[in-house]
Amino acid sequence: MRIRLPKISWNSIRLKLVAGLFLVTVPLLALFFYNNHYSINVVHNQVAISNKNLISLYMGQIDTQLEAAEKNLLGLDTTNYDIQSMDEPNDEDEYQLSKYHLLTTISKNILFYESIDAFFIYNYERKDLLNISQSSVNYTEKIGVEKNLVQHLDQLAISPEPGPNRWYIRKIENSYYVLRTIKSGNLYLGAWVKAKTLLGPMNLIDLGSNGSALLITSEGVPMVNTNLTEDKGVDLSGEFQKFYLTGSEKNLMVVGEASQKGEFSLVAVIPNKEILQNLPRITQLIGWLSFAAIGLVPLSLLFLHRILLVPLKRLITVMNKINKGFVNVRMDNFNTSDEFILVNQTFNKMMSQIEELKINVYEEKLSKQKAELQHLQLQINPHFFMNSLNMLFNLAEVKNYELIQEMTLCLVRYFRFMFRSNLSFVTLEEELQHVRNYIRIQELRFPGHLTSQFSCPEFLKAIQIPPLLIQTFLENSIKHGITLEEPLHLSVSLDLKETGLKPYVEIMIRDTGKGFSNHVLNEIKLGNRIIDEQGEHIGIWNVQKRLSILYADEASVSCYNGFPNGAVVEIKLPFG
Repeated sequence: MRIRLPKISWNSIRLKLVAGLFLVTVPLLALFFYNNHYSINVVHNQVAISNKNLISLYMGQIDTQLEAAEKNLLGLDTTNYDIQSMDEPNDEDEYQLSKYHLLTTISKNILFYESIDAFFIYNYERKDLLNISQSSVNYTEKIGVEKNLVQHLDQLAISPEPGPNRWYIRKIENSYYVLRTIKSGNLYLGAWVKAKTLLGPMNLIDLGSNGSALLITSEGVPMVNTNLTEDKGVDLSGEFQKFYLTGSEKNLMVVGEASQKGEFSLVAVIPNKEILQNLPRITQLIGWLSFAAIGLVPLSLLFLHRILLVPLKRLITVMNKINKGFVNVRMDNFNTSDEFILVNQTFNKMMSQIEELKINVYEEKLSKQKAELQHLQLQINPHFFMNSLNMLFNLAEVKNYELIQEMTLCLVRYFRFMFRSNLSFVTLEEELQHVRNYIRIQELRFPGHLTSQFSCPEFLKAIQIPPLLIQTFLENSIKHGITLEEPLHLSVSLDLKETGLKPYVEIMIRDTGKGFSNHVLNEIKLGNRIIDEQGEHIGIWNVQKRLSILYADEASVSCYNGFPNGAVVEIKLPFG
C-alpha cells in the first residue's frame, strides 16, 4: 500500500513562513554558532594551557623557596648548638648568649631568602620571641604579627593536638600570612611570609588590564584583595586539573595550581573579554555578518507584512467591530493566502450562524426568566391558605356571620390578587391595597394585638413594582413578631430618594417585634435560604431572587434590627 503524502499548496502561509524563516535565519545562525563556539573554545584552551604552564612554573618557584626556608629551619634544629642551649640553658647567661648567637645567625641567613619575610624562635615557657624580619617589613606590621604570633604559639603549646607539619595560612589584622612552625623541646622555630610577598613575582605576568593573579586558601578564599572577587558568583574552590568558567555571567576563566608545600593555591582569573580581544579576524567577520543581518531585516519585515500582517489586520478590524456588538459585519474577499481565504469564508459563515443563534438564545432566555419569575411568585401562594380556612371554621363555630362575611370578602380579594400575581409588575397602589387587605385579615385573626401604619406620596402610587414585594416582609414580621403579651405595630413608608446620579424608590418596613437573630442576618447578607428548627424559610430569599432577575444589580434588600427593638427592612428599587 502506497503512502500518500499530504498535498502542500505553494500559496500556503505555513510554507511561506517556514521557507522565509529558514532562508533568512538558519544560515546566519549556523555560521554565528559555528564560528563563535569553535573560536571561543580554541582560544579558551590555548589561553588556559599557556597560563596553566605559567602558573605551575611560578607555583614551583614558590614551593622551592618555601622548601629551602623549611630546610634552613630543620638545619638549625638539628645542627645548631645554640638552639639546644636556648632550649635548656644551664644559666641565664648561657641563655642570653645563645639567643645572641642565633640572632646573628638568622640575620645573616635571612638575606638569602628574599621570599621569606621573617624567621623566628619562640621559647613558650619564658614567653620570649626572637623575630628577625626583612628590611621591607615595616615596624607596625612587625609588631602586629609578633603579638598575634605569641598568642598563636602559646595555643599550639597547650594544645593536645600536634601542630601543622607544613606551611599553613593564618589571618592577622585583615592580612593573610603563610606560616611554618617546627617544635623543638620548649622552642618553636618558624618562618612567616605575607601572601602579598609571595604574589610579588606574579605582577610580571600579563593577564590583561582586568586580569588578576591570586593566592587562595584551600577553601577558595582570596588572600589578597582584588576587584574581580567582588562578583558574588565567582567560585575559586574548583578543581585545577583543567580550566573552568565562573562569575555570575560565566565570564571569568580560572586556571590554577595547588601548592605541594602549603595549604594554598595560585590561580589566574582572566576575563573573557581579555581572552577574546585577540580575535580581530573573527570579530571583523562577525561585524560584517551583523550588518548583513540588519540589511535583511527590512526585507523580512516586508515579506511578513504582505503575507501575514495585512490579512491579520483585516481580520482584527472585523473582530473589533464584533466586540463592540456589530454581529452583522462580514469579511470582504481579498487575494491572499489559502489559509486566510478559508478563515474568511469560515468566519463569515460562523458569524451568520452566531447572529441567528443570538436571536434564538435571547428569546429563550426571556422565556426562561419569565417562567422562573412565575415559579418564584407562586411559591408564596400556598403559605396563607391553611390558616385562612382554619379561621373561617372557627368563626362559623361561634356563628359570627358578620365577621365571616368580612373575612370571606377579604379572602376573595386576597386570592384574586394572588391568582393574578404571575404578572411581572403591578402598580404600587394595587400592591398597597393588597397589603392593607392582608393586614385586615391578620387583624381579624389577632384582634387587639396588631396595628399598622402606611405612608406613601401620591405621585408614587402609579409606579410599577414586583407583586407581593411588601406583603412578604409583613407576613414574616407577623409570623415571628406577634405575641399575646404585647401588640405588634407594623409601619410601611415609601419615598423617592436620590443620593447619586440615579433616583430610587425607598421602601421601609418596620415592626416592634423581637427583630432578627444574628444567624438570620448573616444568612440574608449571604443570600442563602434560612433554615432553622422549624424548617426552611424561603420568603426573603424569594424576594432577593426575584429582584435579581428583574433588576440585576440595580435593586437591593437590607435587613437589620431597629432601636430599641424590632426588625427593619430597607428595599431600594430603581425609579423610572
